[in-house]
Amino acid sequence: MKTFTEKTAVPLLSKIEGWKFDNNGIEKKFTFKNFNQALGFIVQVGLLSEKANHHPELFNVYNKVTIRLSTHDADGVTEKDFDLATAIEKL
Repeated sequence: MKTFTEKTAVPLLSKIEGWKFDNNGIEKKFTFKNFNQALGFIVQVGLLSEKANHHPELFNVYNKVTIRLSTHDADGVTEKDFDLATAIEKL
């Protein structure tokens, strides 16, 4: 499974607004109006993730959600991460 470096990830990151490469993963921070909206978003991400069989790291504090994607069995960023980030952006 091909993994991406920070440099090789640039073309794919340019297609998903706000995502950044950090420590062998890609991540984005989302801010919502309130906790209910943030929690609803987390549930939607969970359903997408389960369908893709690729599970993100999710961090939530009140109305803020940070998502981090990395393919753990490849020890880095793969196409799976970019595919899931793209699907998340469509929510």
